[in-house]
Amino acid sequence: MKAYCASPFRYARRVTREVRVGKVGIGGVNPIRVQSMITCDTMDTAASVKQTLDLVKVGCEIVRITAPTVKDAANLRNIKKELAAVGCDVPLVADIHFKPDAAMEAAQWVDKIRINPGNFADKKKFAVREYTDDQYAEELARIEETFTPLVKLLIERKLALRIGTNHGSLSDRIMNRYGDTPHGMVESALEFARIARKLNFHNFLFSMKSSNPKVMIEAYRLLTVALDKEGPDWNYPLHLGVTEAGDGEDGRIKSAIGIGSLLLDGLGDTIRVSLTEDSVHEIPVGRALVKYLEERAKGSFDAEAQLSYDPYSFTKRASQKLTVQSIAVGGEEPPRVFVSAKVEEALRPRKAQLGDLAPELVHEQTPMVEVDPRNDAEVKALEAKKEPILVALKDGLEINPVSGTRLLAAKIPARHPIVLKDTLKPAESEGGLTGLIRAAVHIGALLCDGIGDAILVRGEPAPGACLRLGFNILQAAGSRIFKTDYVACPSCGRTLFDLQSTTAKIKAATQHLKGVKIAVMGCIVNGPGEMADADFGYVGGAPGKINLYVGKTPVKFNIPEAEAVDRLKDLIREHGKWVDAPATPVAV
Repeated sequence: MKAYCASPFRYARRVTREVRVGKVGIGGVNPIRVQSMITCDTMDTAASVKQTLDLVKVGCEIVRITAPTVKDAANLRNIKKELAAVGCDVPLVADIHFKPDAAMEAAQWVDKIRINPGNFADKKKFAVREYTDDQYAEELARIEETFTPLVKLLIERKLALRIGTNHGSLSDRIMNRYGDTPHGMVESALEFARIARKLNFHNFLFSMKSSNPKVMIEAYRLLTVALDKEGPDWNYPLHLGVTEAGDGEDGRIKSAIGIGSLLLDGLGDTIRVSLTEDSVHEIPVGRALVKYLEERAKGSFDAEAQLSYDPYSFTKRASQKLTVQSIAVGGEEPPRVFVSAKVEEALRPRKAQLGDLAPELVHEQTPMVEVDPRNDAEVKALEAKKEPILVALKDGLEINPVSGTRLLAAKIPARHPIVLKDTLKPAESEGGLTGLIRAAVHIGALLCDGIGDAILVRGEPAPGACLRLGFNILQAAGSRIFKTDYVACPSCGRTLFDLQSTTAKIKAATQHLKGVKIAVMGCIVNGPGEMADADFGYVGGAPGKINLYVGKTPVKFNIPEAEAVDRLKDLIREHGKWVDAPATPVAV
């Protein structure tokens, strides 16, 4: 299969055509754009205007607004008018699910329409059915008939389009032919792109969103290859995002892993960080990810090597297990957590309290060979060692840790376990959001490609935060589950309850359930699909009413919101996954 990027070692941004969204250009020679979405009811004009202005004030370049009905879509006219009255000309995007007529109305007032191929012309029923080629062709003809009027209107009004595939809402047609896979996500988008191109419409871009960073990364890589295969004029821009990332540090880490892994390889022309928080908090994270690319470009180098991993299908690198200070590392063991001697000393008095979250190995006290993978002599020395040993990049190298570790994994024998580092210059690291982004990208990107038997975070100076960051990266990458896992969507005008306060309540009641995955969804747009690998789901079914799911199957309906958290706890008990919270919660 053709490579998805110019080089896995040297940064080069993917060359695309420009897509115009109002006054803003996406792709081409334009900078990577940072955008977000307001969270209030679209019918509340004053709140919509205020939230839009608040976003623009903190650097948001494109603002998305949900249009769940024709009535909501019509009110975009008033929002646009009020923004213009105060001198705000930020491009507006209408977010459309299920309602082609709402898209037609919204296109009268906004600069761009976002459609979801999984539900623009389909109603998801989770039906199992075998399609003959003729039946499949009939379905595509039906989609073309539904989609064509919108494309013609976009051409007439010179508007933009995002074909935004979501892993959680693939159509039954796609699911039955391709499964719930990155390949299915790509084909879902291409079906709509072919219709647009047939009508000579090209002012569009793609997105491939998932709450699972591995799935999201694979889908964008596969899309890039598919576009190249279609031809040089399929060079459409990409909108990056991890959907339902959650809140707090977890949401920032998961977003940084997914978005940053693609940015560092030159993919992506506009990004949206989806947090279950007020949307103004998304912009600093997005801007920090874009700024990270300055560091990434400086750390580039040229190399020729066959990658040790398949970029399109996750498989863990097959290292051999060894024992270091009674700790097993490598093989099928989960990635171990190293800390510096300074961090270990600071946390030592609290070791008993830390329990499963205690540091496992100390960097300075652990036998490890640190090398420059570009040095043939150092690589040959590792080839000569027949017993597995721990290997890492050498500190002080002027290379990007992801590129360097890719080369290391490609050149050394697979038997040697690899330790991943967030930075090769810990003395120069400043921590905070910048350190979080760096650690999540440098370690998370490699974990999602199956590389890494242990991790070492040194870019965060606070000992407790440093240790917590390491464990949280492992959790977000799906490499080691040490606490409850949450899939929580960002709020929007479709949301049927207060997502932030509800998510906080659910976390307070369930955060001790190690290994249990809970989805918190504001509505049914992505709920059932994104919850496919969750154990339990809490989904808005109607105003003030909650539906509870086991996996993607609804089992309790129309529960009053005031009772829903307790009913969720009961459901977890019924399925044997409830344990009482410890008297003293573990805190790092």
